[in-house]
Amino acid sequence: MTVILHNIRVWDTGENITVRIPDGQDATRSFNASEWMIAPSFADPHVHFRDPGQTDKETMQSGAAAAAHGGYTNVLIMPNTEPAADGCTYDGVNALEDLEHRGNLPVRYSLCVSASKGRSGNEASDPADWKDMRAGGERHFNHPVVAMSDDGSAVTARTLDDVVRNCVDYKLPFIDHCEHHKTGVMNEGDTSRRLGLPGIPADTELAIVERDIHIARVTGVHLHLQHVSTAAAFEAIRQAKDDGVHITCETAPHYLALDDSDVEKYGTYAKMNPPLRSAHDRLATLEAVCDGTVDMIATDHAPHTAQEKGFGALDAMLTAPNGIIGLETAYPVLRKVLVEAGYIDDSRLIELMSVEPNRLLGAESFDIAGYAHAHNAQIDFTSEEIRAYTTHDLSQTDIPGQHPDVVILAPDEQWIIRADNFASAARNTPFNAWSVRGRVLATVCNAVMTYSRLGEYAFNEGEELA
Repeated sequence: MTVILHNIRVWDTGENITVRIPDGQDATRSFNASEWMIAPSFADPHVHFRDPGQTDKETMQSGAAAAAHGGYTNVLIMPNTEPAADGCTYDGVNALEDLEHRGNLPVRYSLCVSASKGRSGNEASDPADWKDMRAGGERHFNHPVVAMSDDGSAVTARTLDDVVRNCVDYKLPFIDHCEHHKTGVMNEGDTSRRLGLPGIPADTELAIVERDIHIARVTGVHLHLQHVSTAAAFEAIRQAKDDGVHITCETAPHYLALDDSDVEKYGTYAKMNPPLRSAHDRLATLEAVCDGTVDMIATDHAPHTAQEKGFGALDAMLTAPNGIIGLETAYPVLRKVLVEAGYIDDSRLIELMSVEPNRLLGAESFDIAGYAHAHNAQIDFTSEEIRAYTTHDLSQTDIPGQHPDVVILAPDEQWIIRADNFASAARNTPFNAWSVRGRVLATVCNAVMTYSRLGEYAFNEGEELA
């Protein structure tokens, strides 16, 4: 009926507490959790669940399950569905309303509405079509719009002014895919030339970053730049922040772990947009994480079928779609390339994966230590006090205060990533078979354990809270 974790370490204070969590089992299981860590669960401001329209790649159910397995309880879904999530109806389908029938899920989610109608870049989307999807709207939909983007491509010059005006008027972050190119399948450089593949210059990112910074400077809109990957772009963002521009940015695990030379090894499982950049740009991305230029890390979880990706083959680079999945590998990969490599510590990693992305999504990460201090160094997720914060509909994100969502981590556990074991419907990852240290043991959302591996560990029966 419950799991009891004794002496688990709190992520930011280092103190040890006792935690009690319902898990649906028929007996109490008690663990010595002194080697484990409890942290506010992860949030991802950049995922593609392909639902509706491309459910052969991923569904709301499989994507949400992948998120829970990765320690996530809050995700922002991008609008490049079919039809686009702009609030309009095409062929009898409205992508926003269609999601109403997906049922309860093991994560909280909200939506990033399409900046332009049909994501065509020709005309800005009409707030009349999507404004009531927001929290407090007259129709009270359970997946409110909390941001705007045409992700998959940059907002066009034709629609930019109207899109930003909509964001300002409705107090939404303007989230932009800060890169634009018409040709190329990988970073332009020595590797692309050696492989004979058309390259994408690094300045295709800087051009959009500088353009967007200018309009943010003029309008005051909250600009959030997605998957930043180049040294020049980070320097422009760094300067804009120093100037007081309201700007945040993210990068992704693959830009920290890989560079363009890895395309030769991983083929289409290393093909994404923006592409993996040079070794110099990868080091600049690591530096931007260290100095705080990068506010958060998002996965850009982008499922595709194995057939579409040419089963990872290098000779499919010209035709395969962009993107890799990342929800189930983000924590161990980031811990390997950031914490074990000595760039940041575990608490900073939690800030990048939980605290800051939750803030972008309008949520507040659970103050674990503060709650425990007020409750005799204990947190009981079966208590009425905690359950008062919860909602039975996890897609409803407009509840005031903190959500008591947490992740249980084994920071030092060594294991090997096996894509065949993923909850995601997709397998397009370059990180399959990587040896990593750091594992998600359990995810607690809405005071319920939505994912758990704790059954694999030795426990004692019958021990209650002190």
